[in-house]
Amino acid sequence: MKPSHLFFNSAIGSQKPETIVNRQNPCPFCDVDSLTGIIEKEDSIIWLENKYPVLQNAYQTVIIETDQCQSELSEYPKEHLYKLFSFVTTRWLQMIESKKYESVLFFKNHGPMSGGSLRHPHMQIIGLKTFDTSSNITDAHFEGISIQQNKDVEFNLSTKPRMGFFEFNIVTSNIEEHNKEVADYIQAATHYLLNHFHRSCTSYNLFFYQLDDGRSACKVIPRFATSPLFVGYGIPQVSNKIEEIAKQVHSLYFSK
Repeated sequence: MKPSHLFFNSAIGSQKPETIVNRQNPCPFCDVDSLTGIIEKEDSIIWLENKYPVLQNAYQTVIIETDQCQSELSEYPKEHLYKLFSFVTTRWLQMIESKKYESVLFFKNHGPMSGGSLRHPHMQIIGLKTFDTSSNITDAHFEGISIQQNKDVEFNLSTKPRMGFFEFNIVTSNIEEHNKEVADYIQAATHYLLNHFHRSCTSYNLFFYQLDDGRSACKVIPRFATSPLFVGYGIPQVSNKIEEIAKQVHSLYFSK
């Protein structure tokens, strides 16, 4: 019988550094000379093993996105944005294709409500050795009101969010071939959330998925205090303003 829960090592978790709330703490990702477990580097992008592997039966890695500690994905110049997404998506797919893991998670935390502990921009790729996430994911989670699309990439606002209330989806038939378009849509979504969505939105998550039909998808989710209906009962909610928000995003980023 496959496990239904991941085990978190609280002793290791208590040792993790924190710079989101306590900005005076030294940032370990800025001290490049002291980094250990480096797997690969490309300019300022560094892929390394997670120094604090809190999950059991998992291979945990981190990708440092840039050497600019106070920068953020929505601010990256296009050259760096495309280089980063080419690098990270290729490594994610390589881990999937290795067949070493039941599931390979690829995600990003940003901001104090995102579940992260370090301010320095980074992503994580985690290979789960015994935990299969596929039963928790359905195609319906990626359906939505179209914001912008072509035949190969769709950018929409979810009508059936996994958690709610607003979830942006970027879905593509081939994430390596259409990497730049995917990166552009993700950057537009994150920029919108931090600058136009809600004055108190300071946090978001990115989650990447490989769907059963071969498509790849990314969810961009603004983070606030989680709804008690979802925490207690697993009931996701969708806002009655999603059409209004979809039109606003299209107007701001794609109508010029």
